[in-house]
This record gives sequence, structure tokens and C-alpha cells, in this order.
Amino acid sequence: MFGAPYIGQAEIDEVVSSLKSGWLGTGPKVARFEHEFCDYKSGWGHPVAVNSCTAALHLSMLGAGLQPGDEVITSALTFCASVNAIIHAGCTPVLADVDASTMNICPESVVQKITPKTKAIVPVHFAGRSCDMDSLCGIARQHNLKIIEDCAHAIETRYHGKPAGTFGDFGCFSFYVTKNVATGEGGMILAKNESDADRLKTLALHGMSKDAWKRYGDDGYKHYQVVECGFKYNMMDIQAALGIHQLHRVDQNWQAREKIWSRYNESFTRLPIETPSEIDPDTKHGYHLYTILVNSNESGISRDDFLTRMTRANIGVGVHYLSVPEHAFYQSTYGWSPDDYPVARDIGRQTVSLPISARIDEQDQADVIAAVKSALS
Repeated sequence: MFGAPYIGQAEIDEVVSSLKSGWLGTGPKVARFEHEFCDYKSGWGHPVAVNSCTAALHLSMLGAGLQPGDEVITSALTFCASVNAIIHAGCTPVLADVDASTMNICPESVVQKITPKTKAIVPVHFAGRSCDMDSLCGIARQHNLKIIEDCAHAIETRYHGKPAGTFGDFGCFSFYVTKNVATGEGGMILAKNESDADRLKTLALHGMSKDAWKRYGDDGYKHYQVVECGFKYNMMDIQAALGIHQLHRVDQNWQAREKIWSRYNESFTRLPIETPSEIDPDTKHGYHLYTILVNSNESGISRDDFLTRMTRANIGVGVHYLSVPEHAFYQSTYGWSPDDYPVARDIGRQTVSLPISARIDEQDQADVIAAVKSALS
């Protein structure tokens, strides 16, 4: 199975505890998870737990004060949620191409895309590798732009000693089932300013001034007011119950994935595929995805045929991602062409993500390696 989460007994017991308590919605465990996640991120910012990273991105757009028609630049190689959140906020998505080595958004391409309507940049830390945040933060300062970091792959990631998600105005994280901290569905916002976090908490629960936990406290019932037209984006205590213990093991699981990453690198050295580039000094890679590039001219097999052979060998694989302009909706709506983003286009047509998670034991790893070699033979 690709990206299967490692769920331990502690998570199971915590969920059962929530079920027995009768408090399933947003409550004390969500508050605990927020606090502990913020601690993990060196105490930076103000946390807001939500039901997905997509919700986190959407709310952050609103928190950043973006208005309909504002342009927001993001990566041409990302999951559709990065772009859709911009659209949901009423803004205009603008794509920048990526760097061929890091697969992250290219700062030079970002500069080329800036217009008087540009108001924000959404860097995506692809596969767990940090974007060039020195350059991107410099661009943002020069042009007075907001930065909303898409950290769906980057819970453990650090850049020059600083955690991903703490460089801009908002950092957005995912706890989807395949992520390194998994709650099934779920997300987190780290907001630079406390006032922004307070507003996003309100927006995440219909725009109500108090959530249920606060309304039914020991001090008696408290009435709420709807102060904005909000959304149903709140996290449940059942999700937070998983997240609390997933977070406790995050470094242990990272070390397990680092070993798998190294074993793959050693095993694939002489194969006709491109493996991930070296990790930059003074950074910490999240090791969220292990991506190889299968170029038919070099490998003698197309990427899609390779995927078919791996699937027949009962190995779970993924494609992360087809470039955004490959998709019909964006072509018809924005007139985007893959050929306008050639680096993202080529990566999207050659990339394969191999299984890498703390659940994969040494025999599983050997099976993956053998299947890769067999598929290329």
C-alpha cells in the first residue's frame, strides 16, 4: 500500500477515550493538539486546527486580506488544492515554473510573473524539501507581498535551522492519511499574528464567536454571535486524538523514512533513472515522498508502462504530480498550456513516487527495490 499510516496503540486508546467521553467535536483535544504542534514548530506563531490543508490555505488567503481579482503566484508542480484555494478565495492563480533539481518553485520564475495585481506567493515545499525561502522572502519584501506556505509535505522540514511554515504570514499543514502526521483528514494553520489566528478560528466554525466547547463550559451557557459568514472547517477531537500521538512519534518516524531514503539511493545508483537530488546544506528534508524520474529515452520504458509494471508487482506507486496545466479545467478556464512551464511539464510526465513510510519494513523495501529493477529490465 502506498503511504499507509503507522497507527499505534496510543492513538487507538486516545480515540477510544474520546468516544467514551462523549465529546467528539472540537474540544479539549483539539486545543491540546494545537498547543503541542506549535511547540514542535519552536513555539512560533498561533495555531488554528482545521479539517484539511485545503481549508487551511483557503482561510489563510482570507486572513491575508486578499481581495477578488488579486493575483497569487504558486507552483506549476503541485496538487490541485494549492490552486483551488486561490480560486475559492476569489483570487486569480498565476503559475511559476519549478527548479529542475529541487522541483520547488523557481524564484526567478516568480519574479517574471509579478504584476501590479500580485498580492501573495504560495511556495509549496515539494516532497519535504524546503523552497529557497531566502530568495522568496526577499522577493516578498521587495514587492510587499504576503507569503502563505503550503507545508502539506513539510511537517519536519527546516531551512537554515528554521521550521517550514514559520517564514511567511501563514503556514499550512496537512494531516491527510498519507502524511507524516496522519489524522485521516485534518490540517493546521500557523499564523504569524494572534489577531489573524483569532479571526481564522471564527471563520473555521461558521463565523461564530464561540465554539461548542466554550459555550458549554463550567461557567454556564454562553450565547454566541455570528460575526462573519464563515465555513465548516473545524477539526474534531477524534482527529486530534490521533494527531497528538502521531506528533509524539514524528521524529522517530522521520528517522525510519531517512533510512529507507538512503537504502533506495544506494540501490538505484546504477539504474537508468533519476533519483532525488542531494539535500542542501543546513536544511532538513521531510522525506515525505521519494520520487524518481523515468525518462523513456534513457530507461527504455515510458513512465506509464513503468507504473503498470510496478502495480502488477503489487507495489503501490503514485504520481506527484502531473503539472497543473495538464488538467482540462485549468486549460479551459485560464488558457494554461503545459509547454509554458516546461520544467514542471517534464517532471510531471516522468515522475513516480515510491512507497516510503515508517510502516515499510526491510522486506517491503527489498520488494520495492526488486520490482523497480525488474520493471526497468
